[in-house]
Amino acid sequence: MKNLFDLSFTRFVSPSIAKIVYILIMIGLAVTYLFFVIAAFASRQPVMGFLVLLVIGPLFVLIYLALARIGLESLIAGIRTAENTAELVRLQGGPSSGVPSYASGAPQYPYGQAPGHANPGSTPSGYNYPQGYEPPAGPTGS
Repeated sequence: MKNLFDLSFTRFVSPSIAKIVYILIMIGLAVTYLFFVIAAFASRQPVMGFLVLLVIGPLFVLIYLALARIGLESLIAGIRTAENTAELVRLQGGPSSGVPSYASGAPQYPYGQAPGHANPGSTPSGYNYPQGYEPPAGPTGS
């Protein structure tokens, strides 16, 4: 729970509370289901009550439970991907925190060149491409 008050945001709190959130969603769906069943029987139409009890209610609960599960799983998968990437960077000798660190104080661009800043001997687009790479031809007829 102390991760919840981590103001540096170096640790993710979502994986630890995902179970609690999922349980709360299940409880909320169960209460909603019971409310709709009671309301359907209270309308003095037994056919509607049984329809909500046996078909509409369970379908509603299953769809929303599946959507909640998919959403939480995708959130956890994204967080685990970020954690694993940070660990791989750390193992490669990079910064151990989640905050980017640039040795020169500026972002590092592919092939060592920022877009729009041509180096001597570079292509007209301003990029230094890898050895042997030929960029696609641009539009003709300027």
